[in-house]
Amino acid sequence: MAKAYWISAYRKVNDADKLAAYATLAGPAIMGGGGRFLVRGMPAKTYEAGVNERTVVIEFDSLSAAIATHDSPGYQAALDALGDGAERDMRLVEGAE
Repeated sequence: MAKAYWISAYRKVNDADKLAAYATLAGPAIMGGGGRFLVRGMPAKTYEAGVNERTVVIEFDSLSAAIATHDSPGYQAALDALGDGAERDMRLVEGAE
């Protein structure tokens, strides 16, 4: 079974306090769902219209685990805390086998 990757690219942070509240709730919810943080931070370099904002990559053992984690009550509470605190592009992608 292919692993899955949860990729979040932040376009803009509107409220650092809301982002911090989100992170406090999101980290445990994601790790509780089996997610492993591979990348968490600012890009070293951007190319091709890349935005110089925070990027996060999380590995899951399967796409179904990633979806279940995103849809879990714990992660939904984190999204509620984030509210309009950031503009993000988030996607789940299956890895190549």
